[in-house]
Amino acid sequence: MKELLIDIKTSILSMILFAVICCGVYPLAVYLVGHTLFRHQADGSLIVAKNGAVLGSELIGQQFSTDRYFNSRPSAAGTGYDAGSSGGTNLGPTSQKLHDSISVAVDAYRKENGLGAATLIPADAVTSSASGLDPDISVENADLQIARVARTRKLTVDQVAALVRRYTEGRDLGLFGEPRVNVLKLNLALDGRISSN
Repeated sequence: MKELLIDIKTSILSMILFAVICCGVYPLAVYLVGHTLFRHQADGSLIVAKNGAVLGSELIGQQFSTDRYFNSRPSAAGTGYDAGSSGGTNLGPTSQKLHDSISVAVDAYRKENGLGAATLIPADAVTSSASGLDPDISVENADLQIARVARTRKLTVDQVAALVRRYTEGRDLGLFGEPRVNVLKLNLALDGRISSN
């Protein structure tokens, strides 16, 4: 009986020790390291205006509906870019619904940007991402929208193209992914709401 009580005591003490380590010490250490070394990311990668107002996050796309702005990648998350309803359409490559929606989106994209029927449209311009929250578009997608944005804002194509290049991010670690453009940052820079440095 005495051995059983010792085993129970050891088990309870072990459970308390691991609860303190796993539920207290470890999360506190991660929090402190995150907020010390990676403060911007730990705080949500927020984009802040010149006046200090929070305009959004670099990590979550937003809907832009006028010709003055570059369009984000389509979203299937709730009513659009709803982080609480993150998710894709889950339609497979043989889905007729997916095929039909892409055909409609391609036609609308060409019409909106004044493109000919032979112009190839990047996939990210007409399909949603798996999360539905993608903040970035491909450089090819941004390039096809430059003329529309320049015309609407009464800027030269070269001025808008230079801004696109300034907000083009390279591959992660120089190896992974493709070059991309953060749409929120680019549109805010067009409005002069954030520094275009």
